[in-house]
Amino acid sequence: MTDASADRVTGPTPDTAIRDAERQDGPMLAADGTPLKSALGKALRRQKLRALMLIAPLLLFIMVTFIAPIADMLFRSVENDIVSQTLPRTVVALDDWEYDSGEVPSEEVFEAFARDLAIAAERKDHTRLGSRLNYETTGISSLFRQSGRGVDEIGEPQMDALEELNEDSIEPFAWAAFMGTEDWAAEVEAWDADQQGLAPVFRPNNEAVAAFPETVQLYSAYAETARIAEDSAWDEDPFPIVFHVFAQELAEADPARLADIPGPAGLDLVAAREAIAALDIPSTRDAFLEIDEDWADPEVWGTIKAFSSPYTAGYYLAAMDLAKTPAGVEPVDEDQRIYRTLFLRTMVLSLTITGSCILLGYPIAWLLANLPLRTANVLMILVLLPFWTSLLVRTSAWKVLLQQQGVINDILVWAGLVGDGSRLVLINNATGTIIAMTHILLPFMILPLYSVMKTIDPSYLRAAKSLGATNWTAFWRVYFPNSVPGIGAGSILVFILAIGYYITPEIVGGTKGVFISNRIAYHISSSLNWGLAAALGTMLLALVLLLYWLYDRMVGIDNVKLGG
Repeated sequence: MTDASADRVTGPTPDTAIRDAERQDGPMLAADGTPLKSALGKALRRQKLRALMLIAPLLLFIMVTFIAPIADMLFRSVENDIVSQTLPRTVVALDDWEYDSGEVPSEEVFEAFARDLAIAAERKDHTRLGSRLNYETTGISSLFRQSGRGVDEIGEPQMDALEELNEDSIEPFAWAAFMGTEDWAAEVEAWDADQQGLAPVFRPNNEAVAAFPETVQLYSAYAETARIAEDSAWDEDPFPIVFHVFAQELAEADPARLADIPGPAGLDLVAAREAIAALDIPSTRDAFLEIDEDWADPEVWGTIKAFSSPYTAGYYLAAMDLAKTPAGVEPVDEDQRIYRTLFLRTMVLSLTITGSCILLGYPIAWLLANLPLRTANVLMILVLLPFWTSLLVRTSAWKVLLQQQGVINDILVWAGLVGDGSRLVLINNATGTIIAMTHILLPFMILPLYSVMKTIDPSYLRAAKSLGATNWTAFWRVYFPNSVPGIGAGSILVFILAIGYYITPEIVGGTKGVFISNRIAYHISSSLNWGLAAALGTMLLALVLLLYWLYDRMVGIDNVKLGG
């Protein structure tokens, strides 16, 4: 017998050397004398950095073309800062007003609104604001346009009174000298001489700020508006609303103090105060009601208040056929409830198209996978042929084929399958959408199925048959389970593409076969309601992710294969 102890290794091994090194006082060292752990960490960081540099271009491309647009869509679906930015004073003044009171807001609200609207009208922002609020309450857009033209009338009587006392008192240069600092005036004069870049930013003088703070605030907005328009406050007439506010502060000022302040172009402010006090000027509320009686409607003001927050859930409510009103969240009228129907139709038709692609694509893929290679390649060219034809051309061709006087109906009538007076309605409905989209998306089902079926060993079927299985049993129990990964891959491709299609449903779907994507495209290109389009797109994305998660839970995404 061989002594077992003779085969035992008695010398040091790498393991014992490592254990001995660990029992030493210091850490294990690398060849260069640095701690081995530190050297390994440094080498690992270099390796990760090289890997990151390799994928950096692709990562940047994905961030710019995929992640950033989705983030922008998510933000636009809740963004609503146009009201608070365009009407900042009005939003603050409306805090104390309640829609449930049924009364028109106070004079203070109309005063704040007049100042905001005058600035917005000069900057052309009031039309954008009106268009935004018109999505919520019909008619507000025209109301804002009309009021933007009429707001200039507020302040004109005060201007006329000042002009009668001193003709130069309403001139731009007089007000620029009255409101601004001497340094600013010198900078504007120098800018006006060479006209390079924008005019210097307006700087008010301390005396004007102390005596007329609200006038200075409004004049500053006027000066900035002129500056943005590449002009200056020395050349452009002030807003009429500036004179309106100036008159209000004159009426509230102490006459003794006014006597020591030189007005624009040397205007006597005490005399100006008395002249304006003698005028019969209607209230700002009455001035707006004279422009348009709709300003007496609490619903208009309620809409402004309801959407005064920088962020809103209104777009998502609209996407669910609900509306955010001054009274709260309410369902929209029945004839306007379309989005839930469109979401449901999109889901049903997309699943139907996916199912029809499976039924039509599976036999074709099986035939391609089992024919001789030469014949299969020729047939594969026919499968790929639609990719070489424009999508618009293919869809338009189906419109010709499917119409009641089209080729398909003519053949059915000729064959006697249908009567000439009872031709099939295959266009401008869900049927036309299913037929056209099945034809367009069928290659996306055939190719994954074909790639998976090519990997199924034919010996599996021969083995099943040798064990007594019939052709059907061998197919259903052996071949079909092995082809399921291809069905899964094709189904995901077809369904994701179908749920976002809008060109084909738009052309052949009519009113009964359009998808939610058609409505998204409409709001982006026609109605310009990008917020609602973003909300609809976000909900569609969430729906797709939910279905993807359910598919993964029930089928398993690991079972999806494209061959191999």
